[in-house]
Amino acid sequence: MASQHKHKQRVIRGADDQLWTDFEAAAGAAGTDRSAATRQFWEWYVQRPGAELPKRPEPEAWKQ
Repeated sequence: MASQHKHKQRVIRGADDQLWTDFEAAAGAAGTDRSAATRQFWEWYVQRPGAELPKRPEPEAWKQ
């Protein structure tokens, strides 16, 4: 039996490969991952109580 994900998967369209790679590197440098950073941004965007923008790393921390 194929493994089942606990949560429904969502798709983000229009993100080119370089954006995906840069986001992965930046999220890692900030001590998080793409999914967590995306959720945190969405919660801030829809004004959930207590929500804050995700931390952004300095470019030197992940750009090469």
